[in-house]
Amino acid sequence: MAALVGCTALVLTATATASARPASGPAPRDLGRQVLGANDGWASYGTGTTGGAAADADHVYTVTTWAGFKAALAAGGSAPKIIKVKGVIDAVAEGCDSFAAPGYDLDAYLAKYAPGTWGLDTDLSAEPDDSPEGLRRASAAAQDQAIKANVPANTTIVGIGKNAGFKGVSLQIKAVDNVIVRNLAFESPIDCFPQWDPTDGANGNWNSEYDTAVVYGSTHVWLDHNTFTDGSHPDSAAPTYFGMLYQQHDGELDIVRGADYVTASWNVFTEHDKTILIGNSDSESTAAGDRGHLKVTFHHNLFSKLVERAPRVRFGQVDSYNNHFVGDDSYSYSFGVGKESQLVAQHNAFTLPEGVSAAKVLKRWNVSPVTADDNYVNGRLTDLIAVHNAEIPAEVLQPGAGWTPTLRTKVDPARAVPRIVDCGAGAGRLG
Repeated sequence: MAALVGCTALVLTATATASARPASGPAPRDLGRQVLGANDGWASYGTGTTGGAAADADHVYTVTTWAGFKAALAAGGSAPKIIKVKGVIDAVAEGCDSFAAPGYDLDAYLAKYAPGTWGLDTDLSAEPDDSPEGLRRASAAAQDQAIKANVPANTTIVGIGKNAGFKGVSLQIKAVDNVIVRNLAFESPIDCFPQWDPTDGANGNWNSEYDTAVVYGSTHVWLDHNTFTDGSHPDSAAPTYFGMLYQQHDGELDIVRGADYVTASWNVFTEHDKTILIGNSDSESTAAGDRGHLKVTFHHNLFSKLVERAPRVRFGQVDSYNNHFVGDDSYSYSFGVGKESQLVAQHNAFTLPEGVSAAKVLKRWNVSPVTADDNYVNGRLTDLIAVHNAEIPAEVLQPGAGWTPTLRTKVDPARAVPRIVDCGAGAGRLG
């Protein structure tokens, strides 16, 4: 009972911290009216992030269905709006077969493009519309249209109570400003129709679409107290075709295409492979729009049972502090140091299983300096850069990201982070 009381107290503290209040006056009881507090990460920069807090009564909606949610998003354009989600909304309740084009058949697809028949030298882009690949494309287009939801500017989406969320949804925060997403449990969408690419790697690969949430060219976005998980469709349950995993998941949260001023706080990211991507390409055409942008803060998040990308960073000034990373036997790495990235990783805690070295926490994809101070691994202060360089000398990391984060609220002692974060992070923790 004592442990429960302690955890409950920490949840109340975390809620008070994350449930930021307006600059003046008492904290409102309505979660939809709450705004991001001053100095709470990159999303507080400049104009700050208020979402739909200023919505009038005509632009406050409570939704219980997918159709109702999409209608609420579309109503009123970019006028401030609050959308309250009650219960769990399933965008694919009728199953994958509901999206399949007439004549699409997975067995026919597998027979047509088996490496022993098709080979590994030619991709499927030239396949006609009436081919198995053409029918797959048509099926995928139907799913794309059905499960994506475009979020307008000046919007707050908030779960009501402890059991609100979405299944199979791809939330598109695209080319807008000022969005808040809080207190929601997301079960990652599955791609019903992954594409086989014979030319991807030495043996070909299955590629899937649909991030759970994507911040694409948007600014001032606050994601707080949400849970992201593969839920009832883990990769471990997926079949293998042509010797490769039939991959039906993409990212849990991608921040790309010049997006800026994002804070992700008190979320749980769990049971996933390619979790968070910041900057989606090394190509110079993409880089031109990403340089000087992709400023993101992660604090007090739980990253549990993930394979990689927590996050993988290109270009951005990313501040990651007071997060708890819990690995299992599938663990590959947490922080991906990518092209021209400026990652600061401080005051974090890592709980790794026996036999998994702290050298794996940082992964060098490109030569970019990184700041990594005051991080604890299994309760011990660990110099992540030094241990990485000692054990992986072929991928030496350089210290010093070249900037110092200033947009932080309270920084908790790294040793206390596992208990604080595990008790306070995730959906259902807000009133």
